[in-house]
Amino acid sequence: MKALLFACLLGCASAQTPDVRDIMSRVASNQAKTQDARQHFVYRQKQTVTIRRANGKVAREERREYEITPAVRGAHRELLARQGRYEQDGEYVLFTSGGGEAIGVITGADSGMVEGFSEEMTQENSRDGISNDQFPLTYHQQLKYDFRLAAVETYHGRRVYRVAFVPHERFGWKGEALIDAEEYQPVFVTTKMAHGLPLAVKALLGTDVHGFGFSVSYQKFEDGVWFPVSYGGEFSVRALFFYRRTVSISMANSDFRRVDVTSNVSYSTKEP
Repeated sequence: MKALLFACLLGCASAQTPDVRDIMSRVASNQAKTQDARQHFVYRQKQTVTIRRANGKVAREERREYEITPAVRGAHRELLARQGRYEQDGEYVLFTSGGGEAIGVITGADSGMVEGFSEEMTQENSRDGISNDQFPLTYHQQLKYDFRLAAVETYHGRRVYRVAFVPHERFGWKGEALIDAEEYQPVFVTTKMAHGLPLAVKALLGTDVHGFGFSVSYQKFEDGVWFPVSYGGEFSVRALFFYRRTVSISMANSDFRRVDVTSNVSYSTKEP
C-alpha cells in the first residue's frame, strides 16, 4: 500500500514538472518580451572593479555610477561619477571625477583591465549591462547548449527549476540557472568557462585564467518586468609569464523608474 501511494505521488510530481525543453522554450519566449519591456525604464547602475596582486594587495580599484536611459537600440549610459585608487611607488593615489571628466591617471595593464571590464558591463547593445552570450537564455543562445533539469526546489520562498547547461562546442559556458516555476523567468544564474585556455596559449604566451565565471540575480519589478539587480565574479589572471592578478567585479542596478516613451504629433488645420 505504501509502495502504491509513493508511486502515485511520484507520478503526480512528474506530471506537474514539464520537460526541460519546454521550460527553456518558455524562458526564451519570456526573455524576448522582457528585453522589449526594459526599454521603458530608467535606472542607476553601480560598478566596482578591483585588481589585486599575487600577494593580495590592491593594485587598482575603481567605482563608477551610471544612469541608464532607453535608446533606439539598446540603452544610453551617462557616467555620473568615477572614483578609486591605484598603487604608485608603494603608496595609494586617490582619484575622483564627476561625469565624463578626465582623471589624468591611467596607463598600464591594471587600468586597461579595469577599463575593459567596465566597458563590457556597459555595452551599448544591452539594456541591462549583461552580455547575452554569458548567460544562454535567449532562443539563439540556447541553440548552442544542452540543458538538463537537475532538481525542483524552493528558492526565497518560490518554487524553481534548477537547470544545468553545457555548451555543444569546446568554447562556451557551463553552469546552472534557477527558473521561477510560475513565471518561467531566471532568478539566479551562475556560469564558468566550460574549458580552460588551449594548452598552446598557456605554453607559448604564458597566459592563463582560473575560475573565470559570473553570477547574476534577477528581481521582478513594476508591471511584471524582470531586471538583473546584481552581477559579479572573481577570477585569477596570468599573462605573459610575469603579470599575475586576481580580478573582482560587481555591478548593481537600482532606482528603477518607468518613463513615458510615447510622443504626440499635432497637425495644423490651416491651409498652406
